[in-house]
Amino acid sequence: MKRVALIGASGHGLSHRRNLARLARAGRIEIAAFADPRPPVPAEDAPIDPATRIFTGHAEMLREVRPDVVVICTPPHTHREIATDALESGADVLLEKPPLLSLAEHRALSAVVARTGRALQIGFQALGSAALAELRQAIADGRLGEITGIAAIASWRRPDAYYQRSPWAGRRTVNGRPTLDGAIANPQAHALMQALALAPDPIPVGVELERYRTRPIEVDDTASLRVRFADGPPVVMAVTLCGEDFIPGEVIVHGTHGRAVLEYPTDRLQLPGDDAPRHVPGRRDLLENLIDTPDRLIVPLARTAPFTAVLEVLQDAPAPHPIDAALVDSVGTPPDRMHVIRGVNAALRAAAERPGLLWEDGVGWARPPFEASIHRTSLQTGGKAAR
Repeated sequence: MKRVALIGASGHGLSHRRNLARLARAGRIEIAAFADPRPPVPAEDAPIDPATRIFTGHAEMLREVRPDVVVICTPPHTHREIATDALESGADVLLEKPPLLSLAEHRALSAVVARTGRALQIGFQALGSAALAELRQAIADGRLGEITGIAAIASWRRPDAYYQRSPWAGRRTVNGRPTLDGAIANPQAHALMQALALAPDPIPVGVELERYRTRPIEVDDTASLRVRFADGPPVVMAVTLCGEDFIPGEVIVHGTHGRAVLEYPTDRLQLPGDDAPRHVPGRRDLLENLIDTPDRLIVPLARTAPFTAVLEVLQDAPAPHPIDAALVDSVGTPPDRMHVIRGVNAALRAAAERPGLLWEDGVGWARPPFEASIHRTSLQTGGKAAR
C-alpha cells in the first residue's frame, strides 16, 4: 500500500484531503503526513487521523516520513523547488496546476524527472475525462470535417475576498518571483489546457494576448488570447471572473461538418448530429493513475509544455488594461462584493464562435493584443503523454 503525503493541506488542499480520505477508506493508500505552515483544520469529509503526522515544512516531512507519493498543492511560484525536493527524496509526485511559470523551470524539472526516474503527474484533472477522449476520437474519425478553430470560454465571478485569500493572490510577482495569479493562469487554466489538448499541432509558435482588470490587481480578471500553430487551426480563449450568466467552462471545436461543444467541468458533450448535450461518464482520477500505472501517466510534465509556453508570454506582456468603472456593476458588499462587466458574456460568446479576439469583435473596452513568438525548439523536451 502506497504511503501518500500532502504538501499544502489548507485552502485548495482540502479537495486533495477529501480524495486522500476516499482512497484511504477504500484501502488503496495510507495517508502518511501533511505539511503546511498553517495547521490543517479537520473537516467532516476530510478528517485528520491522529496517526497522520503534521509538519510545518516540507523538507522535514520528506526527510522523516519518506513517503512513496507526494501531492503538492502550494502557490505556483513554489512548485519547482518543492517538486524537485520530493522527486529527489524518492517519491512520485502529483503537482497541482499551473505546474510551472516558465519554460526554463519546465526544462529544469524535466531534467530532475529524467535523473531520478520518478513519475510526475500534473493536476489537470479534466484531461482524464472520457468525454474529452470521445471528442478527440470524433475529430480523428473526421466527424467534424476539417477543423477550422478551437475555442475555450468560461464566465465566473470572484468576490473581493478572493483577492485577499493569500499574499500572492492577484499578484504578478512575489519577492521578485512570478506568480501570475490571473484568470488565464490559475482559476481558468483548465479551459486553456483542454483546448490545447485538442490542437492537431502540439507545439505553438505564437500568442496574441488581451488582458483586462476591474480591480486594482496586478493580473487579469478578464482576457482573450489566440495561440497560433505552424500547422493547424488556432486555439482561442475568452474568459472572465466578472461574468453575468455563469458559464462553467466550454471547449468549442469548429469544423467544416459542424461543431462540437465539451462542457469540461461536467463532462457533457455535444457532437454534430446530437440533439442535445449528454453526460459521458468516466473520469480517471489522476492520483489513482499515478499510483497504479506511473509509467503510463495521463498528464506527464511534457504534455503541459504548450500551456507553460503561454504563461511565459504572460510574464512578458504589459500589465492588464483597466476597464472603465462606468462599465462595471458591483453586486453585494465587501468582502463578498462581485464585479460584473456589462455585456461581457455576449462578447465572450462572439469571440468563441468566430473564433477570434475581443478586440477584433469591436468590444468597446478592448485594446489591440500583445503579440509574442514561441520558439518550437524550446518546447521539444521529450516524453509522451497518454491520450
